[in-house]
Amino acid sequence: MDKKLEDIFSFDKIADDCVKCGKCIPVCTIHNVNADEVTSPRGFIDLLGAYKRGNLELDKTAKDIFESCFLCTNCVDVCPKSLPTDMIIEQARADIAQKFGIAWYKKAFFLLLRHRWLNDLAFKLGWVFQTCGFKIKADIDSMHSRFNIPMLKADRLLPSLRKTSFLNAHPENINNGGKRKVAIFIGCLGNYNYRNIGDSLLEILEHLEIDAFLAKSQKCCSAPAYFTGDFDTVDHNAKFNIEYFEKFADDVEAILVPEATCSAMLKIDYEHYFHDQPEWKERARAVMKKVFMATEWLQYHTELESILAKKKQNRKIVTYHDPCHAKKMQGIHEEPRSLIRQNYKIVEMSDPNQCCGFGGVTMQSEKYHFAKAAGAPKAAMIQETKAEIVSAECSACRMQINASMNYAGVETVFKNPIELIADALRA
Repeated sequence: MDKKLEDIFSFDKIADDCVKCGKCIPVCTIHNVNADEVTSPRGFIDLLGAYKRGNLELDKTAKDIFESCFLCTNCVDVCPKSLPTDMIIEQARADIAQKFGIAWYKKAFFLLLRHRWLNDLAFKLGWVFQTCGFKIKADIDSMHSRFNIPMLKADRLLPSLRKTSFLNAHPENINNGGKRKVAIFIGCLGNYNYRNIGDSLLEILEHLEIDAFLAKSQKCCSAPAYFTGDFDTVDHNAKFNIEYFEKFADDVEAILVPEATCSAMLKIDYEHYFHDQPEWKERARAVMKKVFMATEWLQYHTELESILAKKKQNRKIVTYHDPCHAKKMQGIHEEPRSLIRQNYKIVEMSDPNQCCGFGGVTMQSEKYHFAKAAGAPKAAMIQETKAEIVSAECSACRMQINASMNYAGVETVFKNPIELIADALRA
């Protein structure tokens, strides 16, 4: 992107730059499930320009339109002018939150994201009582609601909770030989729900004789709040994380994140968020240079690939889904495949780059019908490969794809590439 950040947030300028070529339409996740010109990238841009010029009232209709975008960045990827539709929608959602407020259940969720101790307590209580309201499917870290209630239908698959979170299950400093050292930023779903991701990453680091610092004071990257317009939570968490990372960044080679969304938020969106706070923008830019997606760093900075090549071949077929926040935002897609294919056969689905349809908190709550519709094609693609495992370095994708496969009756198992790599090292 060759535009300066201060220019990006000029909605009317971006609207003028759009040539209405329509290249964004076929790849737009929301337009594919709700074929209305207003819920298309060029529609969003035109309406945002009108809003900036004072020709569009930010009423409930406009709110509904701007909250319908999945923020998948497919439009940015194919736009001949690389117009940042996702970024200006994120800014508009902050205006929406200021005018209409944020739903109570979202406020409660974002409050948890601000306070690790409160999050720990809530998830601990959730683990104790989850069997009262849910049927647990422990083999895939998921659960079904026992009752049909709003947003928690009995047929909807959700991530289950663990008794002890990843961060609380291990010491903060793990010595594997002292030759090298990295920090780990685990992400909320990886911490409380899909804990085997973090455990597997520790196994890999132990095998490589690399010390691990778990950075236990880390707060949520605040991506859920950012995509919803709760900029107060973003400001609070982002500044805390930047200050915290600055304290230990010089003591580690890298900060590994086995989650595409968290990594993109830390490396890219923090800088976008702080576009009007120059000091914090520079501090974010400086410290986040140490942040890497886990497979990215392991591929380029260790001998892991050659080590895996000497391990046994696994006959299971794997298909790989490219998370929007990995390939399109960070250019990460070959790295996990290079590591996985040392021990597994990869069969590509027809469109690994197509958004799985997670879309954020709003899409997973009051607009879940859109998420469900967007997920169906991805489940069909996975089924067509006849793969036994589908992988992606993103727990948000994992949650959505598991649900989509469950609706479609697809029995493929989801595993993060970090889990597959650890399994291969054990063989």
